[in-house]
Amino acid sequence: MPPQHPLSTRLKIQLKLSISRLRHVQQKDSALAKQQRRDIAQLLSNEKDESARIRVENIIRQEINVELLEILELYCELLLARIGLLEQRRECDPGLEEPVKSIIYAASRTDVKELLQVRDILIAKFGKEFARDALENPDTSVAPRVYKKLTVEPPSTELVTAYLEEIARTYRIPWSGLPEAERKSFADEGNDDDEGGGGIGVTDTGLQLPSVGNTPEKVAVPPITVAPAAASTENPRPGVTFQGQNIKPAPAPAPAKNSIPDYDELSRRFAALKR
Repeated sequence: MPPQHPLSTRLKIQLKLSISRLRHVQQKDSALAKQQRRDIAQLLSNEKDESARIRVENIIRQEINVELLEILELYCELLLARIGLLEQRRECDPGLEEPVKSIIYAASRTDVKELLQVRDILIAKFGKEFARDALENPDTSVAPRVYKKLTVEPPSTELVTAYLEEIARTYRIPWSGLPEAERKSFADEGNDDDEGGGGIGVTDTGLQLPSVGNTPEKVAVPPITVAPAAASTENPRPGVTFQGQNIKPAPAPAPAKNSIPDYDELSRRFAALKR
């Protein structure tokens, strides 16, 4: 039979595992929501508004769930940082009551099994009566934002429309629900697209790329042009051209003589010295 670790040690291990798992689930859900937003943008581009409205509700629920996981992750980090307070007192510290009860309330409503282990350890620590208060929440000790995000109710029409507007703006779709000025601007962008693939645009990143169709400005030609020094097929008459006048290059200097004089030169200088 494996040895039983102290309650605080097991809680610390499960809190670390929960934090890691919560981050992983957030990343996965965020990536999935991004792909779904792109699919909805395609529906808006094809004028399938009803299908887009139905599918955007799933994105709203996913993003609410991601926000819930972020809150629970912060609560786990808080409990991990204050694990000493949980060890020293039999009753829950008032400053930790909200995160502890929020985790107990929300753990079973998530798909994070590590968080369920944290919940069980907290219930074993503070008792079943404490857990019942957390689950029933008679004194609203559970964090209101956690309680609200776990409330099952369909999103309002205004929220759905706001999501569709943001998706249309992000992918620059001339959706009928946008203001006329924006819709016309996105439509003009689509008409100017040379590819004509009918695909979905991307968000403007602010990077100013040069236009391929622009004609570069003429560069002024300097009045002096230096030709290669040696004659060639490209330059049969080497020289320097200055405002249409050809200036012949100066003749190359004669090669310098050897700095050390020969025997006859030394003899001549010696005879001159004698005279």
